[in-house]
Amino acid sequence: MSVAADGEGGDLLNRLRDEGNVRMGFANERPFGFINKEGVLTGEAPEVGKEIFRRLGVDSFEPKLADFSSLIPGLKAGLFDVISAGMYITPARCAEIEFTNPDYNAPAALLLPRGNPMGLSDLDSVVEKRARIGVLTGSVEEGYASDVGIPGGRIVVFPDQSSGIDGVLANRADCLMLTRLSLDAALGQRQGIALEVGETFVPIVNGVKQYGAGGFGFRKGETAIVDEFNRELAAMQRSGDVLRLTRPFGFSQDEMTDLTAQALCTGTAD
Repeated sequence: MSVAADGEGGDLLNRLRDEGNVRMGFANERPFGFINKEGVLTGEAPEVGKEIFRRLGVDSFEPKLADFSSLIPGLKAGLFDVISAGMYITPARCAEIEFTNPDYNAPAALLLPRGNPMGLSDLDSVVEKRARIGVLTGSVEEGYASDVGIPGGRIVVFPDQSSGIDGVLANRADCLMLTRLSLDAALGQRQGIALEVGETFVPIVNGVKQYGAGGFGFRKGETAIVDEFNRELAAMQRSGDVLRLTRPFGFSQDEMTDLTAQALCTGTAD
């Protein structure tokens, strides 16, 4: 059962200020949102989100772990207040939840066996070589693979980042598609394994570039908190605070963006 926003623009921000706490949904995917060795929720999205919520008058943060494919259903069911997982903004997802403007835009890459024996470089090469591509369940990459014509039998779906890496190592898939940032972060946790990250690329589906721009998700109708969140995010982008907070997780000026949720939701970003 979904939880609807009350009144015009919603009242979530007022409720969070009154409670002093925000429940942050995440999927335990480095570098976007994960629990560190100290048991603290951190990563690109949580750190940017925490700073913005502090500026909005909310100082306590409660992590709520979910499978990536369960983040939107969990948000709609009221299990948490915001998705803080670096979730890509797509028209299909915009039909279900409210998105803030993106705080990053990252290209994709393929995780490959060392030496890249099949010569894979992007989605087109996966089609051409009749390769098996690994994707995470509920991810945009799963949809991209299907949309470019890769048969379902060659789309290998994994529940999370770690199992996807294991799948390529075990030859259950010929590659795994995620952002380059995500793959670099994952390999950094597994020194010495016989895998490598290929060159970055922007997926093209039906002639349209598919940007890897992620933001924060709120329930439909909660436009008041989205507007306030966007105002603080824009100030942090201008000051360089977004880059300062995300640099420790592998982000650089190249991933900073001025794309908007409106353009990404309507498919007009260019």
